[in-house]
Amino acid sequence: MTEEAVGHVFHALADPTRRDILRRSVGGDSSVSRLATAYPMSFAAVQKHVAVLERAGLVTKERRGREQLVRTDPDAVQRARQALDQLELAWRGRVDRMAELLAQDPDPHQNPPRRGHDT
Repeated sequence: MTEEAVGHVFHALADPTRRDILRRSVGGDSSVSRLATAYPMSFAAVQKHVAVLERAGLVTKERRGREQLVRTDPDAVQRARQALDQLELAWRGRVDRMAELLAQDPDPHQNPPRRGHDT
C-alpha cells in the first residue's frame, strides 16, 4: 500500500460517520438510500461519505437498477490493519531502542561531573 493510499484510508476512517457506514455495509449490500435513513444529514451528504470511502478503496459501489449498493471490502480493511501493524512495529522498535540506550547510560545523579580545579 503506497503512502498516498494509506493517507486516503486514514482520512476516510477519521470520520465517525464513515466508520459507521463501513460497519453497516459489512457482509452484504446496503443501499445508499437505506444507509442515509440512519443519519441526521441529507442523502447527498451520505453519498459524499460513501464516495470518500470508495476513493480510499474501503468500499465498493455497484448500481442495481435505481439503487446504489455499497459493500465493505474486507481486503482493504485488512490492508489498513497491516499499515497500522507496520507503524506499531516501527514505534515499538524505537521505544525498545530508547530503553536499551537508557539502560546503558549511567545515572547522571550518581557521579555528577566535577567542575573547577582540584585543590
